[in-house]
Amino acid sequence: MNALTSSTPSPFGERLRHWRQRRRLSQLDLAHVADVSTRHLSYVETGRASPSRDMVLRLVDRLEVPLRERNALLEAAGYAPMYRERSLDAPDMASARAAVKRILDCHEPWPALAMDRHWNLVMHNRMVPMLMASASPALLQGPINVLRLSLHPDGLAPSIANLRQWREHLFERLRQQIHATGDQTLAALLAELKGYPESFGNDAGALPGEHHGVLMPFQFNTGHGVLNLVSTTTVFGSPVDITLQELALETFFPADEASADMLRSLAART
Repeated sequence: MNALTSSTPSPFGERLRHWRQRRRLSQLDLAHVADVSTRHLSYVETGRASPSRDMVLRLVDRLEVPLRERNALLEAAGYAPMYRERSLDAPDMASARAAVKRILDCHEPWPALAMDRHWNLVMHNRMVPMLMASASPALLQGPINVLRLSLHPDGLAPSIANLRQWREHLFERLRQQIHATGDQTLAALLAELKGYPESFGNDAGALPGEHHGVLMPFQFNTGHGVLNLVSTTTVFGSPVDITLQELALETFFPADEASADMLRSLAART
């Protein structure tokens, strides 16, 4: 099923049915959690009834629709959009921007970066450029797409010791994001990434079959040895701005003391 985007004109009922089916809910399921009658919900989906603004907001909340698409559903129902989208550089985003920068800077000497909904690099701390240094300059022209940079043969892929393992890990994260958002730009990105080579003869450290650790490692070859890292993803807990809801912070941690010492040494040189 093709995702409906905010630029695709469609009746509210069609959009609502799209998100209900994407969330694998029957009309009865959605009617129950949204506290509306199944008959009325059916009428709304077929266009025989128009929803109130309160009902639209209740339905999109129960369906966990992203803020960007909530605006599209409100407009399709004839109401004004509710959520603003401001650049992270906008004056009224100063506090959020400062919070992101503080998190990234305080994470040093470990690498940390912030990305938008399409995995484009927005901010980073001073450790990240060290990891990107081996990539082709063409891939470092803005906006830098973190996934493309990571898996492209002219990017970081030849330096990733467990490339096939890390590649599949990123694909799974991307699939989950596509399922949650229906974003066709992400779907196109996944198709592109699947066309990149799976190996450069650098998978000696990959773990076949079941992974026996507790976190997926990111093993990166450097001129000083192999960095063994694990990562966490942080998002804003209660955003009411589209940009902030779609912002993700990726923070890496050393998985062993040798990697910690290597990162401390690299940080001391900058």
